[in-house]
Amino acid sequence: MAKNMIVAQSGGPSPVINNTLRGIVETARELSEIGTVYGGWHGIEGVLKEELINLTDQCPEEIALLRTTPAAGSIGTCRYKLKDHQNEDFDRIMEIFKAHDIGYFVYIGGNDSMDTANKVANVARERGLDVVGIGGPKTIDNDVGDSEFKLIDHTPGYGSTARYWSNYVQMSNEENNGSCPADPVLVMQAMGRKIGYIPAAARLADPHREMPLQIYLAERKVNIEEVRENINKTLKEHGRAMVVVSEGLEIDGLEIPEEFVVRDSFGHAMLSSSKITVGQMLVNALNEKPLAVKGKARCNVSGTHQRNDIVHASNVDLAESYYVGQKAALLAANGEHGYMASILRADRENYTVEYGKAPLSEVANSERHFPQEWITPCGTDVTDDFIKYARPLIGDNWVSVPVIDGRIRLARMKPIFADQKLDKYVPQADR
Repeated sequence: MAKNMIVAQSGGPSPVINNTLRGIVETARELSEIGTVYGGWHGIEGVLKEELINLTDQCPEEIALLRTTPAAGSIGTCRYKLKDHQNEDFDRIMEIFKAHDIGYFVYIGGNDSMDTANKVANVARERGLDVVGIGGPKTIDNDVGDSEFKLIDHTPGYGSTARYWSNYVQMSNEENNGSCPADPVLVMQAMGRKIGYIPAAARLADPHREMPLQIYLAERKVNIEEVRENINKTLKEHGRAMVVVSEGLEIDGLEIPEEFVVRDSFGHAMLSSSKITVGQMLVNALNEKPLAVKGKARCNVSGTHQRNDIVHASNVDLAESYYVGQKAALLAANGEHGYMASILRADRENYTVEYGKAPLSEVANSERHFPQEWITPCGTDVTDDFIKYARPLIGDNWVSVPVIDGRIRLARMKPIFADQKLDKYVPQADR
C-alpha cells in the first residue's frame, strides 16, 4: 500500500529550488509506491506545526510553472535547526508521520538540511516507523559535498547565481568604463560567507582577462594596504578598476565589530542584514586617501536577487535541478533510505552529467572548500581550471519565462492543507 511523502525546504532560496520540487511532485505522481505528496509549509517548522500543503492535488499547470518560479515562495523555507537535545521536536515529527501515514521524508537544502534529513529519518526508524529519508541538494554557494567532487560535482542553484554574476559584471563593466572619470573604482560585493564560488563566477564575464577586474575570495585574508596598492596599480594601468569581494572577506584593518553582525538560528552571520558590509567598509577606506587617479570609489552590494532572479537563470541549472528532484523521488520509491540525490560529472571534456546518490551521513559531515589551486598566487583572481569547471554550468541561452499582461506568470499553489489531526504545537526553539 502506498505511503505518503513530506517534502520540505530549508535555508536560503535559489533560482531553481522550485524546479527540484517540481521534479519530485511530477515524478511521484507516476509512482505507485508514493501516495499524496505534502509540502511542509515553511520547511521543518511547517511539519512541526502540522501545516502540510497538498501538492498532489494542485493543478498540473501550476506545478509545471514551478520551473520558472524562483526562490521558495511556493511552499516556503525556514532556518529552523533541529538540535539533538530538542527531544520534543523529534517526538512531534514522529507523531506527524504516524498521523498522516508518512513513509517518505525529503528535505531540500544544504549541509545542515542533509543533517536534518538524516537525523529525522533515523529517529523514525529507531522508533519502528518505516520512513525513507532522502536529501535534495540546494545551495547557491556550491558548498554541499566534498572538495574532491566525489559526493556531488555541484549543487543546483549555483549555476544560475554564477550566470547572474557573469551577466552582472559585464553590465557593470560597461557603466564603469563610461563613468570612470568621476568614479573609477567600482566595488561589488557577492554572497559567499566562507566560500568563494560565487565571487569567483565574476571571472566568467571576462575569461580572457580583458577587464581591469580583481576578485577577492573569503578563503584569502588580505590587508587593507595590500588591497589599496593592488587597486592603485590597476588604476595607473587602466584608469579604472572593478573589484569583486566575498561578503565574508576578512580585511586586516577593516574588521566588522561583532555587535554589528546579525546571526541566524544556525549561528551563521547574515551579512546582508548586518549594519555594515565589507564592500562599503572597503569603499570608505579607499575614499579616505587619494586614489591613483582622480575620482572616488563606489560600492554595489547585490542583495537577494542573486538567488531569486529567474531571468538570469541557467538553462543547464534548471534542467539539472529537475532531474535531481526526479532522482530523489525515485530513490524514495525504491526504499533507498539515507541518501542524497547527486549530480556527477560524467565527462569533463565534453560536459555531461549523471544522477547518482551520496550517503546523507557523509554529506552531513563533509565540508566543501574552494580549491586553493584555483586561486592565483597573487590572490586577486581565479585560474583557468575554475573557468573550465564553472563555464558549462551557466549554459548559453536565456530562459524562456512566461509573461502575461506584462507580468511574469508565476506558480500559485492553492491553500489545500491536510486536516490537522493533532493538538497545536509551538516548536521547541521558539518558546
